[in-house]
Amino acid sequence: MNNESKIMQDVKRLDIKKTEELLQSGSLENCDAMLDSVLGEVGFAEIQSLMLRLYVCMDIYVAAHAFAQKIGISSEKFFECFGTADEIGAELMTAEDTGKFLHDLVRGCIRWRIESAKESGRSIIAKAKDYIDRNYMNDELSLLVVADAVGLSPSYLSTQFKKEYGQNLFEYLAVARISHARELLCCTSKMVYEVAYDVGFRDYRYFSQIFKKYTGQTPRQFQNSANICP
Repeated sequence: MNNESKIMQDVKRLDIKKTEELLQSGSLENCDAMLDSVLGEVGFAEIQSLMLRLYVCMDIYVAAHAFAQKIGISSEKFFECFGTADEIGAELMTAEDTGKFLHDLVRGCIRWRIESAKESGRSIIAKAKDYIDRNYMNDELSLLVVADAVGLSPSYLSTQFKKEYGQNLFEYLAVARISHARELLCCTSKMVYEVAYDVGFRDYRYFSQIFKKYTGQTPRQFQNSANICP
């Protein structure tokens, strides 16, 4: 078997699953070393033939394109960044150029994945906020309940909610309840205990404590000083 035939056999053993795993879970810190490992298994550094380099590159290119589409990157954006399959030949004139192209390709996809995960996380945290806004009057509403509703762990939701909105979930819930309580105290003739019940408090004294904490007045003081809406 001549050397070219051996290299061709090595190239055909390219483990594309390892590339797919790298795209799905690799970090920017380790992706270069992991890709070098994948390429090393097929003796990429020894490949002089443009045809064989294209063979290796196209397998990884197709996997990267499919992965990008999976995480919501349009083909137009992918082609804009890395070129179409018909265009990438110009990037493969030397082994060094080909290696650089593949590293840029993999790193670009991993960056997209990280950004996509961040956007998805922000979307879920926004859903948690919306859930609170719609269910603040439920006296059983809690971090555990909200986390379960949006499919996150309580600890992760708590951390990300504060990072996104500048206050923890309990504080946001309390402020939402007090805000609605102010409206009811100002614009209805309901008794204070009725307002407390309507905004999710079952303990009137606790409601008064929280209300004063956020407004500087007791509910009754606020109601007496407010103008009752017609």
